[in-house]
Amino acid sequence: MNFDLLHTDPASRARAGLITTDHGTIETPIFMPVGTAATVKAVHQHELVNDIQAQICLGNTYHLYLRPGLEVLKDAGGIHGFNGWNKPVLTDSGGFQVYSLAHRRKIKEEGVTFQSHIDGSKHFFSPENVMDIQRTIGGDIIMAFDECTPYPCEYAYAKKSLGLTHRWLQRCIDRFDTTEAHYGYSQTLFPIVQGSTYTDLRIESAETIAAFGREGNAIGGLSVGEPAEEMYAMTEVVTDILPKDRPRYLMGVGTPENLLEGIQRGIDMFDCVLPTRNARHGLLYTSEGIINIKNKKWQHEFSPIDAHNPVPTSQTHSKAYLRHLFISNEILGMQLATLQNLGFFLWLVKESRKRILDGSFLTWKAGMVKKVSARL
Repeated sequence: MNFDLLHTDPASRARAGLITTDHGTIETPIFMPVGTAATVKAVHQHELVNDIQAQICLGNTYHLYLRPGLEVLKDAGGIHGFNGWNKPVLTDSGGFQVYSLAHRRKIKEEGVTFQSHIDGSKHFFSPENVMDIQRTIGGDIIMAFDECTPYPCEYAYAKKSLGLTHRWLQRCIDRFDTTEAHYGYSQTLFPIVQGSTYTDLRIESAETIAAFGREGNAIGGLSVGEPAEEMYAMTEVVTDILPKDRPRYLMGVGTPENLLEGIQRGIDMFDCVLPTRNARHGLLYTSEGIINIKNKKWQHEFSPIDAHNPVPTSQTHSKAYLRHLFISNEILGMQLATLQNLGFFLWLVKESRKRILDGSFLTWKAGMVKKVSARL
């Protein structure tokens, strides 16, 4: 993987860059649709490419390991061969899912024992076998195995957890650097900065991660319930330290406003289930604000879902029609809403990139934050 930093906004930390992988290039800043189980829910791969113009998608190690399983993925030639997506893939390590299974897992120095949410069967993740699993899944960018601390989190626990995450990182790197990719293309390992919302721990972690000199770095443990201002403050602390010539990935973030604030603070990559999950419940993110399409006020609204969204269906179908689909429990409603939300998120980062390059980002961003956070 290679990263070219093309331009930094002189009035902020916002950056425009280009990530090159063996499966293609990615223009940053970028939002990555989440394809948890080798699919972005309610969206076909050709729609991801042609309508939404996604450049990279995310897959989930925990879910793919459990189902369809490593044997199937290996026989298919990895995730690209399995699902027919021929662009870059980033796989997370499963650390966040294990964190989410608080009542089903046990963390030790060696790794984590957990129970499957599917059938209750017991499994074990260690830094070493998580590297092996991600090698088999075949992501272009793979993540280190870490512990994601909850919010709120006692300082003593956050500090202890941080030490574990750093020790696990060294084990991940040792395993990654002594193994080979399986499918004839290269893979890249990103470490993850942790430290909860404690400035000194975030500084310590960012300095530790930066010292490893990997091709890219991630920021984890945010967007887990803390106030947005704390997330932004921790992001600033970390981006001050992480190398400027490497991409920075803020994991699990977030709302359109979060994306704009993160870009201003020097973040290059984002992912979140929010646009797809909320779409399936009728919550739309649009260029004019947030819409609950189930509300009766849209029953006779025959204007396009979002005239400024590059996704064709957002321009050709009306709000009234989409509301009708949801009220009638038609599956197409969830599909159109998902296309709308992902299309808007991808438009937002693409427009941010354009504004960074032409020098108008901060002025444009100030107006967009007000728009994207308004309830219509």
